Amino acid sequence: MIKSIFYRFILSSFCLLLLVSCNTSEAENRIVEDFNFEWQFHLGDTANAQNIGFNTQSWRSLNLPHDWSIEGSFSEEHPTKPEGGALPAGIGWYRKTFSLPKEWKDKSVAIEFDGVYRNSEVWINGEYLGKRPNGYISFAYELTKHLNYGTETNIIAVRVDNSAQPNSRWYTGSGIYRNVRLVATEKLHVAHWGTFVKTPQVSKEQAEVELAVKLQNDSEAEKVYRVISRILNSEQQEVATITSEERSIQAKSTDSIAGVTRVNQPQLWSIENPHLYSIVTTIYENDKAVDQYKTPLGIRFFDFKAETGFTLNGVATKILGVCLHHDNGALGAVANRYAIKRKLSILKDMGVNGIRTAHNPPSLELLQLCDEMGFIVQDEAFDVWKKKKVVADYHTDWADWYKKDLQDLVKRDRNHPSVFMWSIGNEIREQFDSTGIAITKELVGLVKELDKTRPVTCALTENIPEKNFIYQSGALDLLGFNYKHEDYKSFPNRFKGEKIIASETMSALATRGHYDLPAAEVKRWPPAHHAPFDGNEDYTVSAYDMVSAYWGSTHEETWKEVKKLDFIAGLFIWTGFDYLGEPIPYPYPARSSYFGIVDLAGFPKDVYYMYQSEWTTKPVLHLFPHWNWDEGQEVDVWAYYNNADEVELFLNGKSLGSKSKNGDDLHISWKVDYVPGILKAVSSKNGKVVLEKEIKTAGAPAQIKLTPDKKAISDDGYDLIYVTVEVLDENGNLTPKSNNQINFSIEGGGSIVGVDNGYQANLNSFKDKSCQVYNGKCIVIIQSNRFENLITLKASSPKLQSELLNIAVEPIEKKE
Repeated sequence: MIKSIFYRFILSSFCLLLLVSCNTSEAENRIVEDFNFEWQFHLGDTANAQNIGFNTQSWRSLNLPHDWSIEGSFSEEHPTKPEGGALPAGIGWYRKTFSLPKEWKDKSVAIEFDGVYRNSEVWINGEYLGKRPNGYISFAYELTKHLNYGTETNIIAVRVDNSAQPNSRWYTGSGIYRNVRLVATEKLHVAHWGTFVKTPQVSKEQAEVELAVKLQNDSEAEKVYRVISRILNSEQQEVATITSEERSIQAKSTDSIAGVTRVNQPQLWSIENPHLYSIVTTIYENDKAVDQYKTPLGIRFFDFKAETGFTLNGVATKILGVCLHHDNGALGAVANRYAIKRKLSILKDMGVNGIRTAHNPPSLELLQLCDEMGFIVQDEAFDVWKKKKVVADYHTDWADWYKKDLQDLVKRDRNHPSVFMWSIGNEIREQFDSTGIAITKELVGLVKELDKTRPVTCALTENIPEKNFIYQSGALDLLGFNYKHEDYKSFPNRFKGEKIIASETMSALATRGHYDLPAAEVKRWPPAHHAPFDGNEDYTVSAYDMVSAYWGSTHEETWKEVKKLDFIAGLFIWTGFDYLGEPIPYPYPARSSYFGIVDLAGFPKDVYYMYQSEWTTKPVLHLFPHWNWDEGQEVDVWAYYNNADEVELFLNGKSLGSKSKNGDDLHISWKVDYVPGILKAVSSKNGKVVLEKEIKTAGAPAQIKLTPDKKAISDDGYDLIYVTVEVLDENGNLTPKSNNQINFSIEGGGSIVGVDNGYQANLNSFKDKSCQVYNGKCIVIIQSNRFENLITLKASSPKLQSELLNIAVEPIEKKE
């Protein structure tokens, strides 16, 4: 049998199949095997590696998902360039040997890849299955006619070619970096991505649910069947049913059916309460269940209006979004559900309600989590069309693949309630010539053939109508504009009657915990393309919100504009998290971005709390910077706050006065001559204290503190724990300028899979077992190694008190 953890991955895979049935025989009809474990890998091209008898004794054993680039060393000489993360790419091979039970011989068997970067080619038992150039798209291959059963084994081989560089403007990773499944069904089954659910009429009293199902008959005989689709609520209670008439399907063919039902008193999917239903579709042949397929369902209604923006379930709602690249920091491109959930949880706590998948198809896990956690998603297909941005990017594959890639994206993602809009491109160069008209019309038409329930948009840079040919196509439902916030107020006149969203904004820059004094004027780094600027020798950018790229703005500049314009449906900030590559404004050794509101390690920068004070109702009082300076130095002290009338500042118990936000202010500030001690802020409303915050002068580094983000880890082989590492003084205060090297050792049921300190010019490997803290902090990431043994992590450093952390390991059945 296949050596894997049966059904574990499927438990977290919403748009692929989850077995729901009333008896054992039904549950055995569709089998979905986690196919990630026990692969062999070779970095480099190898002749005949696709052949069955090829010798792989020297190859490395590993589990998927896997990104070989993140394991490499940083170098300015890598052809990916610093814009691509300054990490290696190249060619790699994967192979897996597996056996199948004899009972599968009469089934249809397929392999599903969620994403392989890039130019993947696949062989099964030496037979070529095909090639997929796009590194972000999901795809599947039918294996049935090439397989062996019983004692005779099978070999699958995958060649991945990421050698043509540069092929992106940011870090892509290399390899089978998303999940892989093996799916076995009866000959008559629901086809791959074979359902589409719509809710054409929704109110608080009743929702109309329309389901289309595509069936596939792989047998040599005609089949007679009927289909029953049961709608279940979150408690797995049946609330409605769609039943088809009995009908026939010809041999070796497909058939499509559709039906409608109603759900009374529906629980609506919303940002605050993302209630999820599911539709379990069962195919019956001669009254015997032969297949089950699960489709996610979120019942909601929404609208974009030219004058008043966006409404969700009839309630005016501003989309408060961020753009996210697909990498997961120190894990690289690896699509790990737990890493993505941590990222989304940090953003949710900030007040974010929207995600733009910049600039390519996202992982399934991201969309599943957005469904579950309540995010509005702009699902984006392309960064380029025919015209290139870098020499080896997707334009080389456009002509042959754009149609299928776009169709597959829509078919895969159209059942996710979190997906509210399709984006056909980002800053596409065809907006500047007449070819953009025809291409836009064609792409929008391709989307509409598959889904008319969501608007189609495109992220545009040109906001002069007569200069923008994508706009002139007249095909877009929703106009997305990047940057140039000063022009927003003129849009109702420039684009009369059009619905508008700020699809990419800010490009503000910051390094966590670094502060340039005085914080006196806004700077553009660089001030123009490739223009010189007076930057910092250590490749840092001040964490005061005072620096942006020349095409962008500070966070405060654009948010002040967007919040007061009702016709702007919302915004997506560039970016939620720092990401690998595109290290503007600096050259190498900078190797990751400065754009994030949260750094690459997952630590919020100060401006995070400005958004939290604006985008949430929870009480916020954030005081910064740290309080370790030179005696007498004048320090700009800032505070973000809400739910209060004023904030009073104290230094060593002496009041320095109260301040309040006036007009459209988003922060308050004082200039304070530094003396060691305690800086304290007190916010109050109507004379009553709301919050108090203190910052203390720290002494010399003395001890290490380890703080895990959860108490236990599952033994599933995927689960992660992020452990925050802090260097404290003897009194337990964070030492804000410390840079101690922390060494890690681990025993038990986990392995260290990444370390990072969030500093954009840190050239130490993410796979080291040590990490230098940056401004007092770093992160160590522990992954389950599938053994249910207590994990013990030790952190040590010369001259610091060491720290031990014990982490419980639980069997998967005890975890959600």
